[in-house]
Amino acid sequence: MKKDIENIDDIKLLVNTFYGRVQQDKMIGAIFNEKLEGRWDEHLEKMYSFWQTILLEEYTYHGKPFPPHAYLPISSKHFERWKVLFNSTVNEFFEGVKADEAQWRAGRMATMFLSKIEYCRLNESKPLF
Repeated sequence: MKKDIENIDDIKLLVNTFYGRVQQDKMIGAIFNEKLEGRWDEHLEKMYSFWQTILLEEYTYHGKPFPPHAYLPISSKHFERWKVLFNSTVNEFFEGVKADEAQWRAGRMATMFLSKIEYCRLNESKPLF
């Protein structure tokens, strides 16, 4: 029986499993591994805080999530793959209101990030830091 996302241990299970799959993925793995070389532990800690803040309303994340993504060589197909990996990880371990919210928020974030990346490319502008 699956349960909902309820605490930081659930967040860590989700994040660790998801990013383990990302690192091995043929489409998006190399992009993440190049960007985060030698800094995976730092990134995972940041993602624990991010999702803890978003899903559990425990405000541990401080930062701006978009700027590190602004100039990555990615397109809609990369975001689609990211969402498939994320949603399948959520579905493997969890079900419930928070699990549904995690998937919804991930989808909205992917849409927003792609839109902002395309805007930056078209307008040769820099994101606000």
